[in-house]
Order: sequence, then structure tokens, then C-alpha cells
Amino acid sequence: MPSSHRKIMINRAPVLTLWAAVVAERLGLDRDEALTLGKALSGLAAHAKGVRLGIYEPTPETVGDQRRALQLGEEIHIDLMGRSIPAVHTKDGLRAVSHGKPITPASVERYLGSKFGEDLEEVRHAMTGLAHSLPAADLARQAFRLYEAFRPEVKTGTVGWGAEGELDLAKLASADRS
Repeated sequence: MPSSHRKIMINRAPVLTLWAAVVAERLGLDRDEALTLGKALSGLAAHAKGVRLGIYEPTPETVGDQRRALQLGEEIHIDLMGRSIPAVHTKDGLRAVSHGKPITPASVERYLGSKFGEDLEEVRHAMTGLAHSLPAADLARQAFRLYEAFRPEVKTGTVGWGAEGELDLAKLASADRS
């Protein structure tokens, strides 16, 4: 079966992680910076959905911990796909922050490798093609809409939480025309 007609069974979180990383790289960040921002964005989106579904409930302690972790001048926010991602400058470059600590690019690559397996490079290539099919300014505005056009379909509500769905590479390749 030609690769453009393949369908991969996968959870939405790694798909969003990889897509956000590809978008960030297309918008000018280096690959390591982009990987950490993609992982952070996916985590923020998953947490927000978990709160909506009643899986997670924010607590005053959580908010307090987050505030204590912030130190003036150490953190900036980067807008990516409609979300504000906290990041810090490290000796290795810009890194997104999760739970007050910089995300390491190697941990994101391991995560993506464990989720996509042998399909990772093929999917990354397809996403890169989609990202380069638009001018960067248009991609910046439309990236989340594009993700919604090709993301795996899962059941709504708590039943679909963490479930795998089909990532259709043909749908991904044509998302800019949807």
C-alpha cells in the first residue's frame, strides 16, 4: 500500500506533539527547541481536556506550586498554535517548561519513538510537507485547524480519553485543502 494511503493507529497526544514541533520548526525554531514546545503544547491541551471531562480537577495547591516555581526573568511565553507555552533560556537554547523544569529534547524524541515506532520518520516527513505547503504566516494562523482536519478520530467524552484512532496519511497530506 502506498505510504500516502496508510493509516496508523495512534493516540492523539503524540500526533499533536509531533505536529506542534514541526510547526514550531517551520516558524524558525531549531529542532530541539521545537520538540520541547510541541511536548508542552500537547501536555497543556491534554490537561485542559482532562479538566473539561472531569478527569483532572485544578486545586489551589497546584496553582500555588506553579506560582512558586516562577522566578522573575527566567521564563518567557511563546505563542504556538493558539497557546502560550512557558519556556526558559538554557545553556543549550530555548526549552519549554513543564512542572517548573525544562523539557529535554531527548525525552521528547524517546516519547515520539515509543508511540510512532517505525512510522515516526514517515509521519514527520508528511507533516513537514504539510507545514511547508503554506507560507509561514498562514501556517502560524492555521496550524491548529490543520491538526483538527487530520488528527485521529476517537470517541467523544471520557470513553475517547487516551484511546487510539486512525491517523490517515492521505488525510494529513491533503489537510491544507480541507
